[in-house]
Amino acid sequence: MGVNLGNIVPKEEIKFEDLKNKVVGIDAFNALYQFLSSIRGQDGSLLQDSRGNVTSHLQGLFSRTLNLMGKGIKLVYVFDGKAPELKSQQRQARDNRKIAAEHNYNEAKDEEDLELMYKYSKQFLRLNSEMINESKELIIAMGIPVVQAPSEAEGQVAFMCKNKDIDFAASQDYDSVLFGAPKLIRNLTLSQKRKINGGRTVFTFLEFVELEKTLKELNISHNQLIVLGILSGTDFNLKGVKGIGPKKALTIVKRHADSEEGFDQLFKELNVDFNWKEVYNIFKNLPVDNNYKLKWNDLDEEKVKEILIKRHDFNLERIQSLLDKYSSENKLKGQKGLGEFF
Repeated sequence: MGVNLGNIVPKEEIKFEDLKNKVVGIDAFNALYQFLSSIRGQDGSLLQDSRGNVTSHLQGLFSRTLNLMGKGIKLVYVFDGKAPELKSQQRQARDNRKIAAEHNYNEAKDEEDLELMYKYSKQFLRLNSEMINESKELIIAMGIPVVQAPSEAEGQVAFMCKNKDIDFAASQDYDSVLFGAPKLIRNLTLSQKRKINGGRTVFTFLEFVELEKTLKELNISHNQLIVLGILSGTDFNLKGVKGIGPKKALTIVKRHADSEEGFDQLFKELNVDFNWKEVYNIFKNLPVDNNYKLKWNDLDEEKVKEILIKRHDFNLERIQSLLDKYSSENKLKGQKGLGEFF
């Protein structure tokens, strides 16, 4: 879910050319869940190999990553570690919703209602350890570094961005901004259209959000932005405060002092039923890996084919065609492989 600040955060459209030779850190789970949500049949069924293993995430990961690499973008994938206790508590509510959605899906399946099957199938997405580990294996085979965060991937990406080891954080959520990422990219996909609730297709653009500009235009501090997010709801307090969205939250935080005492007074006035300081502390003091290593290598074509074709029955001609296209485009650009840059 993540915090949704889309209605108040200033953003601008940029082009993929603006990201050439830039390093972009991607929240891996965020991307993998996108693939599981979007790459499926009309009845909501996920892509599978001949042994019944889900492959939607691998298809999306391979295609998008190769396309972005072809644009000259240097990627880093960061994976979630152990979730903060508050997030684990919130997951129970999500798990209950998934169970209900799966029940509704099976009822729709019995009635052969494809529209409802597709709708409910997207509401009980799950990533297992095998899918996660194989995703890491494919990313590494494509020559891209993988960073295992001790906790939230978006917090790790924000830390790396603040350290200037990467140029941008990439995620559909705005949590990276609350974690302090100076620069956020949204809609990092070459397909600039996506389906939303109800099956309607909307067209998107590559969005750039700059933390410094956001704080200046909203006339608040980063601490106030975190509190604003808590008021409207985060992964660690899902519903936020009833009746308060981002716009109303902005008005409220501006009426209180930018200090712990001021924030304490704010939440006392609202009579909240959660400990705001615990949520606030996650965004301010999340555990991160200080010893990560970023090293890019050339794409290992044979390993990629072993994972996709030998293990999961991907079409040989299609995979080879995409790999050949990527290789020829790099040669035309005079590139010797990503490993040569570092």
